[in-house]
Amino acid sequence: MPDTTPIISAPAICYHCGQPLPKGTTWSVSISNVEHTMCCPGCAAVAQTIVDLGQDNYYRERTAYAASADGAQQLPPELQLYDNADPRFALDEDTRESTFTVEGIRCAACVWLIEQRLARLPGVDSAQLNVATEQLYVRWRSDSCRPGDILGALHTIGYAAYPYDADRHAGQQRRAARTLGRQLFVAGLSMMQVMMYVAPAYLAEDGTLDDSMATLMRWASLLLTLPAICYSALPFWRGALASLRVRALGMDVPVALGIAAAFGASVIATISGKGDTWYDSVTMFIFLLLCSRYLELRARRKAGAALERLQHALPASAALLENYPVSRAANIVRAATLLVDNIIVIKPGEAVAADSILIEGRTTLDLSLLTGESAPVPKHIGDAIPGGAINAGSVVLARVTRRAQDSTLSELVKLVHRAGGEKPHIAQWADRVAAWFVAGLLLLALAAFGFWYLVDGNATRAWPIAIAVLVVSCPCALSLATPTALAAATDYLLRQGVLITGAQTLETLHRATHVVLDKTGTLTWGRPVLQEVQALGAMRAEFCLQIAATLEAGSAHPLAHAIINAADEAGLQDWQATALGEAPGNGLEGVVHNRRYRLGSMQFVSGISGDPPRRGVPDGVTPVYLGVEGQWLACFHLHDGLRPDAQQTVDYFRQRGKTLVLLSGDDDLLARQVGDQLGIETTVGGYLPADKLNFVQQLQRRGCVVAMIGDGINDAAVLGAADVSFAMGSGAALAQAHADAVLLNGRLGAVADSARTAERTMQIIRQNLCWATMYNVAAIPAAAFGLLNPWLSGVGMAVSSAVVVLNALRLRKGP
Repeated sequence: MPDTTPIISAPAICYHCGQPLPKGTTWSVSISNVEHTMCCPGCAAVAQTIVDLGQDNYYRERTAYAASADGAQQLPPELQLYDNADPRFALDEDTRESTFTVEGIRCAACVWLIEQRLARLPGVDSAQLNVATEQLYVRWRSDSCRPGDILGALHTIGYAAYPYDADRHAGQQRRAARTLGRQLFVAGLSMMQVMMYVAPAYLAEDGTLDDSMATLMRWASLLLTLPAICYSALPFWRGALASLRVRALGMDVPVALGIAAAFGASVIATISGKGDTWYDSVTMFIFLLLCSRYLELRARRKAGAALERLQHALPASAALLENYPVSRAANIVRAATLLVDNIIVIKPGEAVAADSILIEGRTTLDLSLLTGESAPVPKHIGDAIPGGAINAGSVVLARVTRRAQDSTLSELVKLVHRAGGEKPHIAQWADRVAAWFVAGLLLLALAAFGFWYLVDGNATRAWPIAIAVLVVSCPCALSLATPTALAAATDYLLRQGVLITGAQTLETLHRATHVVLDKTGTLTWGRPVLQEVQALGAMRAEFCLQIAATLEAGSAHPLAHAIINAADEAGLQDWQATALGEAPGNGLEGVVHNRRYRLGSMQFVSGISGDPPRRGVPDGVTPVYLGVEGQWLACFHLHDGLRPDAQQTVDYFRQRGKTLVLLSGDDDLLARQVGDQLGIETTVGGYLPADKLNFVQQLQRRGCVVAMIGDGINDAAVLGAADVSFAMGSGAALAQAHADAVLLNGRLGAVADSARTAERTMQIIRQNLCWATMYNVAAIPAAAFGLLNPWLSGVGMAVSSAVVVLNALRLRKGP
C-alpha cells in the first residue's frame, strides 16, 4: 500500500522536484493556501497547472518528488493531469485545440524552431506561434497525441510551456523583458570596458606599445568579455543548442558559431601570445544584436497591445443575486461559475461579466474594446449587453444569457487567437527561404575560410573573414518581414473595430477583383431608423419625439427602438408616462404631463385626434402617428435606410477598379433601387443562400478573386466560400461568423479602411523582403571578400533587423 504521507517542503529544495534551490530563487506556487518555493519556472508552471486543474491532492498523495528536468526527455508524468481536462479543447470528436504560453521566446528563430519541432510530433495537425503575442496555438488528434506530449516536446528543446492564462502570461512577459534588459546592460558594460583596453592597441604606433602591457590588456579584455559570453549571450547559446537537439539549422546557429569562433580564436591568441584578438568585436556584436532583439521585443508587445487589452478586460468576478427577487443581497463569485438565467448586479465602472439582458434600470455602456466605438451607447430594459462592455452609467440588473467563457469578449479573443496562429502564404515562403538560407550560409562561411586559407597559407585572414560571414547574415530579417508587418496592421485594425480572423485576409483583399455586397444589414441598417419627424400641428418636432420616446419606453418592438434611439441621440430628457396601455398591432396610449396621447397607426390615433390629415407618405416609409385629444401632432417616418458610409465605400472600390455586385435575397425591384442609388453596376435580387453561393462560385471558376461582405448570419455559406469575406459583427452573430474579418464597429466604411490598410501592408512587406534580400546579397559577399571585419558585420546585422521592425511598426498608425 503506497505511503500517503505528504512530502514536507524543505526550505532549501524545490517542492515539486526536490532539487536544490538556486540562490535568489523567486518562483513559488500557492498549493492548498500555502506558498511553496520552486527551483525554476518550469516546475512552477507544472505545479500551477496542477493547482489550476483542481488536482492539489497530487502533492498529498505522491510517494516521491517529480522527475527533475535535468536530462529528462519528457515532462513529469503528473503533467498528464492536464490531458483532456478542459472540455473546451474539443473541436469535434477526434480533434482538439488549445492555446499555450511558451517561455523564452527571443526572436523569429524561436518561432521557426518550435513550429518545426511540433510539426514532427505524431498527431499534431498544425502548430503556429504568434510572434506578436508569444502564444502557441496547436491543433491535434486526440487518438494519437495529448497536451502532455506537446509540452514534453517543447521541454526537450529547452522551452517551458503552460496552458494560456492572461495574468500569468503578462507576468512572464514582464520577466522576459527584465531579463533581456539585464543582459543588454551587461553586454553594453562589457563592450565599453573592453573598448577602453583595446583602444591603446589601435592608437599606438608600431613598437610604441610594450609587449607586457599589450599582454596585460589582452587578459583584462578576456576577463571583461566573459560576462557577455556567459550571461548576455545565453539567448544565442540556448537557441543554437535547441536547434541542434532536433537536428535543425536554426537562425541562432550562425550567430552562436560566429561568437564562439571569434571568442575561441581570441582566447587562443591570448594564451599563446600570437595572433589577433576580437574581444571588442565579440562584445559589440552581442550588444548590438541584443539591442535589435530588445527593439523586436518591444515591437511585438506593441503589435499585440490591442489583444492584451482585450484579454485583461475579461472580468474575473461578478456580483450574483442568488435569491432574486426575494432578496437583493449580492455575493461575489467567480465569473466562470455564472450560469444562464443568473441575475447579476453591474455597478458603474465595472465590466459586464457575461452576455446578458438588461432587466432593471437604464445605463450607458462603453463598448470601445469590443467595437472601437468611443461614444457611450445607451441601453434600456430588454436590450442585450455584451460581456466585456464597461458600465459607464448607473447600477443595473441583468439576466445572464451566455456563460462567461462563451461571452462576446471571450469569443472575440478566441477569434484573434485563431487569426494570429495562422500564417499567410508570403510568411510561409519567407520561413522556408530562411531555413535554406542558414544551411547555405554555413557552407559559404566554410568555403570562404578554405579559400583564404589556401590563398594566404594560414588562418590569419581566413578566420576573421569566416566569422564576418557568419555574423553579417540576417535570416531573422526575412522571417520578421511579414509577421511583424501583419501584427502591426492587425493591431491597428482591431483598434479601429475590425477583427481580422483569417491569415490570408489582408493579402487576398489586396488581390480581390470583385466586391460582392449583401443589401439588408450590410448596405442598409437592417432595422428601422427614424428618417424624419413630420409635424402635423403647432408642436415642435423635438417635443413630439420626446413624447413618443416616453410612451415607447420599455417596449421591445423594433419601431419603438428606432424612436427611442433617435431621442437618445438628440439628447432629449426622460419623462414619465402613466396609465400606459397597448392595443396589439395598433399602438400605445398613455398620459404624459396630465394629457392623454396615442402613438401608432392612423386608425388608432384617429380615435382621440379626429379626422386624419391629408398628407402623403413617401414610398418605402413606415408611418407612425402621434396624437393628443382633438389634435394630430406628428408623423414619424421610419425606414430601413442606407448606411451613411455606403456610398463612400462603393465609390472607393469603384475607383480602385474593382467590379461591384449587389447580391440580395430581397425583392429584385427593391434591390435594384438600392443598387441604382449607389451606382452599383450589377444588382441581383431574390436570391436564396444557395443561389448566392452558386453565384460566387461561378465567379471564382472564371478566375475572379471575390471579396464578400454580408451580415454574418444567413450569409454564412457564401461568406465561407468567398476568397475573402467580411461580416457585420454584433452580439451572438460574432460567434457564428464564418468570415475572414468581423466589423465589430458596424461601420461598412471599415471595409474600405481595411482595403487601404491591406494595400499599405503589402507595400511594407515587399519593402521589408526587398531590404532583407538586398542586404544579405550585398553584405555576405562583401564579408566573404574580406571587406567587412567582424564588428562591422555585427553592426550590419543589428541594423538590418531594426530596419525591418521599425518599417513594420509604421502600420500601427494606419495607412
